[in-house]
Amino acid sequence: MKSAKMLSAAAVIAAASLVFSGCSGSGPSADEPVALRMTVWTSNEAQLALFNEIADAYRADHPEVSSITFDPLDFDSYTTTLTTQLAGGNPPDMAWLLENSAPDFVSSGALVPLDDTLSSTEGYQLDDLSEPATQLWRTEDGDLAAYPFSTSPFVVFANDDLLAAAGQPTAAELEASGQWNWNTLSDIGAKVNAATGKAGFIVRDFEYTQWDYLSTVWNGWGATPWSADGKTCTFDAPEMVDAFTFLHDAAFTKKSMPGPGTTADFFAGDAAFTVTQISRASLLKDSGITSWELLPLPAGPEGEYSVIGQAGLGALAQGKHPEQAADFIAFFTNPENSAKLATYFPPARTSQLTASTLSAANPVLTETQLADVVVPAITSGTVRPSHTGAAEIQQEVRSGLDGLWVADADIAGTLGGVCDAIGPLLEQ
Repeated sequence: MKSAKMLSAAAVIAAASLVFSGCSGSGPSADEPVALRMTVWTSNEAQLALFNEIADAYRADHPEVSSITFDPLDFDSYTTTLTTQLAGGNPPDMAWLLENSAPDFVSSGALVPLDDTLSSTEGYQLDDLSEPATQLWRTEDGDLAAYPFSTSPFVVFANDDLLAAAGQPTAAELEASGQWNWNTLSDIGAKVNAATGKAGFIVRDFEYTQWDYLSTVWNGWGATPWSADGKTCTFDAPEMVDAFTFLHDAAFTKKSMPGPGTTADFFAGDAAFTVTQISRASLLKDSGITSWELLPLPAGPEGEYSVIGQAGLGALAQGKHPEQAADFIAFFTNPENSAKLATYFPPARTSQLTASTLSAANPVLTETQLADVVVPAITSGTVRPSHTGAAEIQQEVRSGLDGLWVADADIAGTLGGVCDAIGPLLEQ
C-alpha cells in the first residue's frame, strides 16, 4: 500500500473530491457568515491590492460574505501544497491552477462547473471567452471547470545595450533581416558571452529542473513530449532529439546558454535575450536596461510558432461554500474586472484581446509590440504540456533528463530512458 507521501496528485485530488463532496454544497444558514479563501501563487503587493479591491467591491453588495482572503503559496510547491490541503480536510474555496495540473483537477470532479453561474450573471458575456483559451479547462462533457484568468504568451526580451557592447546587431535588425531564428540567436549569444562574459540567452524559470519550460524551444522543432492522445511518449522522437541536441550544444559547446549551476537574470543585465512571459515586462522598469526590444519566439526548423502559459481559477467542490465561491469568481472575472486584471494577467475575453486594451493595462509595452507580438501569440499559441498525473510525470522526466546536462551526454539514449520511465504513467 502506498504511503500518503507517495500518492500522486491525481489520486489525492480524486480522493479528496470523494471525501468532501458529501459535505459541500449545502450553503450557509441565514445567520452564518461566509468566509471565502482563495489560494494564489503571487505575493506581489500591487496584485494583491487589486484582488482585495475587487473583493471589497463584491462584499459591499454581499453582506453575507464576511471576508475574502487571498492565500499566497510558494509557486514551486504550489500544487503539492494545494493537494495536501485537500487531503488534509482544509480545502480552499477557490484556487488558481497551473496548466500542467489542469487535467487532474478538471477530470477528477474536484471543481464546480461554472457555466450556469457565469451565464446567469448579468452582463457577464460568457460567449466573449475565447474558445481556444477555455479548451484546457473543460470536462469531457464540455463543462467549464475553471476560468482561464491568465493566458500569457512566451516572448523574447532582448537587451540591445548588451548586444551593442558585444558589437552585435539589435534584435529588431535581426528580425528585419529574416534572421530571427534559434540558430542565429545561439550564434549571437555565444559572441555576447565571449565578448562580455554575460549570458547569451536564458529560458527563464527552466533552471535545469522545470523541463516543461523548454517547450518554448522544442515546439520550434515540431517536437512534443507525448502523442496528441497523451498515451505514447515521444521524448525519444527525432524532432525532440534534435531540439535537445541544440540546447546541449548551446550550453556546453557554444556557451550561448548558461550551463547547469550558473545563475543569470536578464532583468539584472546578465543576458542578451530571455524567453519569458509578457507579465515580466514590469521588471524592466528597475532593470537599468535603457534599450530593449520585445519579439516573438525565434523560428525553429519547423518555422514560426508560439507558446502560451495558462492559469485557471476554479471553485473547489469540497470547499465550505462552493456556490458562493462560484458567484465570486463570476464577479472577479466579469468584463470590468477582467480589464483591471489585464494589467498583470492577459485576459481570455476576445473583446479585450486588442492592442489598445492591452496597452492601457501594460504601459511598459507599446501598442505596436502588443499588436505585432502579443495578440498573435495569444490567439494562436499552443499551451505548455499538461497531462493527468502531472506531479509524477514531472518528477520522472526531471530525473531522467539529469543525464543530459553533462558535456558527454548520450542525448538519444537519455531521452529513450525518459520514455521508459514515463511510458507506464502515460498509459494509466
